[in-house]
Amino acid sequence: MKSYKCLKFDRYVSENYTLLPVREQDIMLIKDWRNSQLDVLRQKYILTEEMQRGYFETVVWPSFELEQPQQLLFSFLKQDVCIGYGGIVHISWEDRRGEVSFLLNSERVSASNVYHQDFLSFLNLIKQVAYEGLSFNRLFTETFDIRPFHISILEEAGFLCEGRMKQHVYLNDAFVDSVLHGHIRGYDNSVDK
Repeated sequence: MKSYKCLKFDRYVSENYTLLPVREQDIMLIKDWRNSQLDVLRQKYILTEEMQRGYFETVVWPSFELEQPQQLLFSFLKQDVCIGYGGIVHISWEDRRGEVSFLLNSERVSASNVYHQDFLSFLNLIKQVAYEGLSFNRLFTETFDIRPFHISILEEAGFLCEGRMKQHVYLNDAFVDSVLHGHIRGYDNSVDK
């Protein structure tokens, strides 16, 4: 298993969920999930196997050896089966912050109770990576406002709405807003306090 040079631990675990540095065996699953969920991603085109392999070979795998990579990507497992992936992207090491990225197996997305539990668990694990593993100060997200359920889970996990970028993205023949959320280390803004 590959590991990130900048992380103290290779595995983050909570109950039946695990985050591991993204595994080669999962990259084609990730490609398929990305291709089937274009509406919620910044990705504008279908990925091919060649494109996916090329990206991981030239960008992702070399980043494992960097002291300060621009992104950290993880395979997200439940009971040792990969159900999604995500990480911390657009990292500013100087400012000790990064953007949360998350994508779940397309089949799990359609079951709201499953999505809710999976996403909450992922957010708790990614906070461990950011705050304990990297000593970051802040995490943030950008979500298209066509995803109110996703946004409600972010807020339940303690991410505060920090703003809205009006008509920021052109999606399915219409302009939609992007909603920005942030979470600061040590602040418990979660709904179930």
